[in-house]
Amino acid sequence: MKILERYILKENFKPFVVSLMVTTFVMLLDKIIDLLNLIIEKHLDILTIISIFGLSMPFILALTIPMAILLASIMSFGRLSVDNELIAFKSCGINIYSLLKPTVIAALLLSFFMVYFNNAILPETNHMLKNIMIKASYRRPTTAIIPGTFNTMKSYTIYAKERVDDELFGILIYNREKTKFPQTISAGRGKIELANGGNSLKAILYEGQMHERDQKNPDKYNISKFKKFTLNLPDLGYKMNKEGTEYRGDRELSSNAMQEIVEERKSKIKIITTEIEDIQDKIEKIKYENGNETDKKELKKIYTKLNLKKDKVVTLQSDIRKYEVEIHKKYAIAFACVIFVLIGAPIGMMTKTSGVGMSFSVSAIVFLIYYGALTLGEELADKGIVSPFLAMWISNIVFCFIGIYLVVISVREMRTLDLSKIKNSVSKLLGINIK
Repeated sequence: MKILERYILKENFKPFVVSLMVTTFVMLLDKIIDLLNLIIEKHLDILTIISIFGLSMPFILALTIPMAILLASIMSFGRLSVDNELIAFKSCGINIYSLLKPTVIAALLLSFFMVYFNNAILPETNHMLKNIMIKASYRRPTTAIIPGTFNTMKSYTIYAKERVDDELFGILIYNREKTKFPQTISAGRGKIELANGGNSLKAILYEGQMHERDQKNPDKYNISKFKKFTLNLPDLGYKMNKEGTEYRGDRELSSNAMQEIVEERKSKIKIITTEIEDIQDKIEKIKYENGNETDKKELKKIYTKLNLKKDKVVTLQSDIRKYEVEIHKKYAIAFACVIFVLIGAPIGMMTKTSGVGMSFSVSAIVFLIYYGALTLGEELADKGIVSPFLAMWISNIVFCFIGIYLVVISVREMRTLDLSKIKNSVSKLLGINIK
């Protein structure tokens, strides 16, 4: 029996590796297209480019590993069916459950690894990637200025007629910081650079004028010319130290870290709920004691305070849902590996398809439905329509029942799927011959 198990695992391993390489490459191409504009515009060096793609790989693998298992299961069991090896196994008294056992166990072990991967490796790489992307975005601050458009940056509005590489021409800046009347600065040319370790920007301007109205005496209007002027733009950098920003979003945290945040938010809700009850009691008391002579202004203030407290509770509840969704997603996607074996193996056996093209098409459709349902569930959970647990696990539950049903059907040797029509339709649609 051990020989059979090794054989089945061997038959699944090669398609899994090939499938993983193909799906990862496809998603990496999509990433390249998204980053191409940033790479060209910011003149990123080769080390930064390699770092960006290297740190993007864990996020891609978190999606492609389950999909590769689905594709490998269809291909491997499809080949066993095409070569009539399944018939040989059955004639020797070996049932489908025995053939599925090693693959399911391997997928289960991989699921546990993916739980670790999604909680330990992925959050760290996501955090590092975010820091590199922020730094890359500010690498050439001048490129953030769109020519012919008024670009608003906090208290500053910057207009440039033209941009050539890192230099701006026909510059107009409105400075509304700490002044009642905006300061207007015009310059023939200039550039914007990082300053203060990336925490600020500075505009170096040449051949221009500065227009200012006196705040104390609005009738006075000052115009001064300059050959070179440096305007500091504080709090417009990426606010990083050498290690990067310490702030982490939900996709940069482990499940334990997010659970701590959830508990902290729940504690705050309990405190605020008690405060809301006290305010409501106060309102009732004022109405009871004063009757028709109730001070409307005082009540309005109290109601405003009450509404602010309620809004705070709504915000905290929204945060809780967001973090709980991400917690369940880490586990749901990890254990999708087992679900996809239950789906892919019987599909391969019943359809007798071992070709890469058709197997990829079927697995892509299944995975898109699965991931689409997962995304829809996330949206519904974030809005509070369904619980985070149900939103993230409903796809696994439904696909699990479908997989079990397909396995039972395949054991009974009832062929329920015929992909010949689908194959012909896909061939006509794509204009290629799918084997």
